[in-house]
Amino acid sequence: MAVSALPRTMDALSRRATMLRDSLRRSQGHTDGMVAILGSFDHRLSALEAAMRPTQVRTHAIRTAHENIDRTIKAADSILSQYDLARRAEAAILRGPHEDLESYLEAVDMLKGIVRFFGSNKNFKGSETILNHVNNLLAKSTLKIEEEFKQLMISYSKPIEPDRLFDCLPKSLRPTKGDPENDGGNRSDHPSKGLETAIYRTPTLIPPRILPLMNDIAQQLVQAGNQQSCYKIYRDSRASALESSLRKLGVEKLSKDDVQKMQWEALEAKIGNWIHFMRIAVKLLLAGERQICDTIFDGVNFNKGHCFAELTANSVITLFSFGDAVAKSKRSPEKLFVLLDMYEVMRELQPEIEAIFEGKPCTEMREAAASLTKRLAQTAQETFSDFEEAVEKDASKTIVQDGTVHPLTSYVINYVKFLFDYQSTLKLLFQEFETGSEAESQLAVVTTRIMQALQNNLDGKSKQYKDPALTYLFLMNNIHYMVRSVRRSEAKDILGDDWIQRHRRIVQQNANQYKRVAWAKILQTLSVQGAGSGDLSSSGVSRAMIKERFKSFNGQFEELHAKQSQWIVPDQELRESLRLAVAEVLLPAYRSFLKRFGNLVENGKNPQKYVRYSPEAVDQLLGQFFEGQQWAEQKR
Repeated sequence: MAVSALPRTMDALSRRATMLRDSLRRSQGHTDGMVAILGSFDHRLSALEAAMRPTQVRTHAIRTAHENIDRTIKAADSILSQYDLARRAEAAILRGPHEDLESYLEAVDMLKGIVRFFGSNKNFKGSETILNHVNNLLAKSTLKIEEEFKQLMISYSKPIEPDRLFDCLPKSLRPTKGDPENDGGNRSDHPSKGLETAIYRTPTLIPPRILPLMNDIAQQLVQAGNQQSCYKIYRDSRASALESSLRKLGVEKLSKDDVQKMQWEALEAKIGNWIHFMRIAVKLLLAGERQICDTIFDGVNFNKGHCFAELTANSVITLFSFGDAVAKSKRSPEKLFVLLDMYEVMRELQPEIEAIFEGKPCTEMREAAASLTKRLAQTAQETFSDFEEAVEKDASKTIVQDGTVHPLTSYVINYVKFLFDYQSTLKLLFQEFETGSEAESQLAVVTTRIMQALQNNLDGKSKQYKDPALTYLFLMNNIHYMVRSVRRSEAKDILGDDWIQRHRRIVQQNANQYKRVAWAKILQTLSVQGAGSGDLSSSGVSRAMIKERFKSFNGQFEELHAKQSQWIVPDQELRESLRLAVAEVLLPAYRSFLKRFGNLVENGKNPQKYVRYSPEAVDQLLGQFFEGQQWAEQKR
């Protein structure tokens, strides 16, 4: 069965192989046909490309031509627009800057843009001609801008009236109504103590709307190479305005000789004004000048530092000249406080001066201010030494006849008390020459020396009295005045309790010496010793001696009353204390003497001739001592 099926299988395979061969032959035929067709297309395309090549060349040429035409048209438009800008700018330049400065400056900028355009496109035909024309216009515009800058600076560089400046001050420093002078020189008010937070308003020297225009003009002038003319115009106009403002305010240049010739009252007023003027000049005028200088030349390639230094130079010299003249003039004690006021204002203004005159060009200004500050400090310190020496060597022959406080004492004490209003200033002053704790203790050292110098001088003056009792009363009064004044002032914190206690003992010692010297003789008269003992009634000599004692007491007491009621102990507490001290020794002695020996004279003839005063009357008369009564008052 398997054998019989085999022939059929072989036939089937044979038919399939035949079909496969036929299929392959047909596929090869198709392939050959496609190759032939593609070969035909390649030939045709080559022919077509060869035919189109001239057309492509022509098309590229046409495209390039169009691009060149577009570029040419655009270039022509640019050139024409520059010519149009030039015509518009020329019209503005010819009109000048006075009517419309902003448009004029815009026109100048247009011309500069045209120069840049043709400068970078010099291959354009006619560019040289337009460049020459535009440069001529720019040259004319520069001259007109310079003239306009000059006119603007003149117009807006007017001096500021004092009233406008006063309005910019803190209220505490403004002059009082109806006072033509300013009140800055009132030394007793010591105004600077409250000025740390005072507000100053910088005055408007040039309207803010003008400043940007001036900045543009300055930029144009500097770019055009006219820096020097810009420099000179600005410097001269602003310098003139600043100097005129100071003159209107009252600032004047004074020399050492001018100061030396002035009476003290006039000089003191001038110094007070100078202190006021310094604040106005630095905090208002110079600060304002710095502000507008920085604004006008902001972003401008311009040496504004040198310009500012030059325009302010004369004004600063004038301001500092007076301070310098005072510092160099002959020293005197009364000048110390005004010197301290001047030194104080220079220290106060130092930060502003450093800020306003910043930079190397203004070094001279800063150094001048520092030099003046140092010189004032030096003169003040030397005046301290002079005062100490003057106090010790004061040779005035004036004697206070009543033994009261000497004018020198009250002057020196007031002087010392006044010093303590300047404690913070004095510490700064001493720091100019000392460091650390030495500066802190210097005020105590100076004060102690001055007080000792006064005490030495008082010792000398006390020796001018012929009456030793008045010598001690004088010393007691004056040293007590010193102690009391120190206790009631800030000086007590500087001199200390030891100084006070030591000098209170000196007061007591002089009081004791007065009591001993003035009353020893009369107390001796009342002493029992020498008056006799035993039965005085049987002794004529002893009775006569007692009478003589009573007469002597009366005479001495009346003499003491006549003199010492004219003497003065100005301090009420001290006066009462001294009277009490005298009464405590005199009245018991008188009562005892009167009790023991009074009967010897009272039983005789004219007892009132000997016992003239009762103890109560003596006590009452002691109450008139040290009141400074004149002789006529005593005889009332």
